[in-house]
Amino acid sequence: MNLTRILGILLIAAGTLGLIYGGFSYTKETHSTKLGPIVLQVQEKETVYVPLLLSAGAIALGALLLLGFKGR
Repeated sequence: MNLTRILGILLIAAGTLGLIYGGFSYTKETHSTKLGPIVLQVQEKETVYVPLLLSAGAIALGALLLLGFKGR
């Protein structure tokens, strides 16, 4: 398998995941303090949304990479 096919497959997989889930979230630690034996932490949940057009574009580009270089 050459690099172009692998990149095409990865783009199709990432685009499909973007269409299915629509984004992802992660936890970010913003503040932490220690008061003697007690540790206080503040964590914020951040969400990143993946645009629909970006996901569809990744699938289309991946398909072009796979189909365009099929004869080589």
